[in-house]
Amino acid sequence: MRWKSSAIALILTLFLFSCTTATTQTQSNVIPVQQLPQTSAKRVVALSSLSADIISQLDKTKLVGVTGSTLFKDNPKLQDIPRVSEGRSIPNLEKIVSLKPDLVIGAAGFSDVTIQKLKQLGIATLSTQVNNWQSLEELTKKLAQSIDVDPQPLLNRYKTFLPANSTLNISTLVLVSRQPILTPNKNSWAGDLISRFGAKNIAAELQGTSPIGGYVTLSAEKVLEANPEVLIVVNAEPTLLDSLKKEPFWQQLQATKNNRVYVFDYYGLVNPGSLETIEKASLELQKIFLVK
Repeated sequence: MRWKSSAIALILTLFLFSCTTATTQTQSNVIPVQQLPQTSAKRVVALSSLSADIISQLDKTKLVGVTGSTLFKDNPKLQDIPRVSEGRSIPNLEKIVSLKPDLVIGAAGFSDVTIQKLKQLGIATLSTQVNNWQSLEELTKKLAQSIDVDPQPLLNRYKTFLPANSTLNISTLVLVSRQPILTPNKNSWAGDLISRFGAKNIAAELQGTSPIGGYVTLSAEKVLEANPEVLIVVNAEPTLLDSLKKEPFWQQLQATKNNRVYVFDYYGLVNPGSLETIEKASLELQKIFLVK
């Protein structure tokens, strides 16, 4: 039963931190704001690592509180900013209020309860989710607007992460779990990102009963039938690659035979995480799909 517990833990992690829940998606992928500050925000608390990073890049002086993400452990720009949560714990409401924010930015599916309580206290809030590149750009514009700064320099930096063109159309499968075999379709950050590098995501149009929006489950037979040219394994589970190698289908795949199996970090490809992890994932994808 250990694999079931591991799979459930993975599903919860993806659900809470990748912010791709299908039930809350809107056309723009930025959750509608119900309570914005009347003037530009001067004291911002960010409850997601990505929002915190974007605000710090736009204007660090406006950031008075951040989530206790491990991504910030070695970030000197954010070391002196108070943490309002640690790890996967629920944000500390009293600590947030004590910072006297005029805007709190949450992540849909993770900080919903906290955001609702803050709204009841009359504190301006913004709830967001990022599940494709367009929503990253829109979030950046929204955050820049909320603190009255120009987003264009940061948007220009984003453009350097992506290739000028991509027409290789290489059949690709991304695996984030073994039991069940879980893969992103086009409605996820991972699915959208790899497509921008010329990957033909085999699961792009698939739909399923997975509780995670943007992800579907595959049988071993389906993986073998798809027989991708490139396999990307995300280390969301410890020893996932070693576990997959034990599957009967593994050695029969052309990606395996041609040594085109690549391991990616969870942050950057599944969960955007931060601008640094997005850039790192983009550079790795460039090596796979663009460098000959």
